[in-house]
Amino acid sequence: MLSIGNVNVHSRLVLAPMAGISDLAYRLINRSLGCKLAFTEMLSANALAYRNESTINRLTVHQQDRPLVVQIMGRDLDIIQQALNTLSEYSFDILDFNAACPVKKVSSKGKGAGLLKEPEKLEEILRLLVQNSKVPVTVKIRSGWDETSVNAVEIALRAQDSGVSGVIIHGRTRMQRYGGKVDYNIIRKVKETLSIPVIASGDAHSPELIKKLFDETGCDGVALARGALGNPWIFPETEALLHGGEIPSRPDAAEIASVMKKHLDLCVEFEGERVAILRFRKFFSWYTRGMPARKLKVQAFRAATRDEMAELIDDLPALASRYHSRGRETIKTLPVDSLNP
Repeated sequence: MLSIGNVNVHSRLVLAPMAGISDLAYRLINRSLGCKLAFTEMLSANALAYRNESTINRLTVHQQDRPLVVQIMGRDLDIIQQALNTLSEYSFDILDFNAACPVKKVSSKGKGAGLLKEPEKLEEILRLLVQNSKVPVTVKIRSGWDETSVNAVEIALRAQDSGVSGVIIHGRTRMQRYGGKVDYNIIRKVKETLSIPVIASGDAHSPELIKKLFDETGCDGVALARGALGNPWIFPETEALLHGGEIPSRPDAAEIASVMKKHLDLCVEFEGERVAILRFRKFFSWYTRGMPARKLKVQAFRAATRDEMAELIDDLPALASRYHSRGRETIKTLPVDSLNP
């Protein structure tokens, strides 16, 4: 169990926020395979303060999408307070503050990972959030800005002193973005220093790598980003490994197609057909990674309706069967480059 403030989660695995990915349909599909705690996409405090329609729509509540973490990003204290006023009208379970996003247009403005260079400013923001939030507050950080300023322990201590209920740490610096090696040592130091839960992030691509994060850092939880793209089965597979069992067999093409259809229909239900098809094109590619489906992927990026996309999905099992009958390798679902903030 993972306990964050008064929120108890019956799993130590968390579905991380990913820009342009972590919508309601995506969260529900992962929950259907065992995900217990999920994040919204990172939301701008400015957009919340001024009640931007598309941002507000991302706060849509669903009874099967709980407990839910809303992640916000900002810098200006007055704007953040206004964002909190907006959020007070919505139902969710944990509020996370992003001090980890490495994107230049964010960090160059002193937001996201840019706040790692201003520990006192970040602490001030976190105190404001804790004092004014109706739910437990967490913060996501990185190991530091660059290799010469690895200050995650200091940042994490300030966060704990501010009253946050948990720290999520990506074991890379801002300058590394998503490349290079994850620093397991800095995650372990943060865990050993704090008395509140620490959730590790970085290269959680497979059950084996997730178990390695737990074993080498002693963390309380692991956030899954890249590993879950087109691969919600990573949740039951990892749970099996963590509980001493064998990892279940990979899903066959028929099962993958079935989940894809459910995901597609959820997208259509929540977003409308036009937006849903545009959004689902990249998911088609992720779900079919490792399959002999190059032509279908090209066609998927041209699909304009739900029925056209569904027909392509329906073709996958037969395509895989013909491929296997020629003695080719087993279909695999693999992660791709991360979009998580």
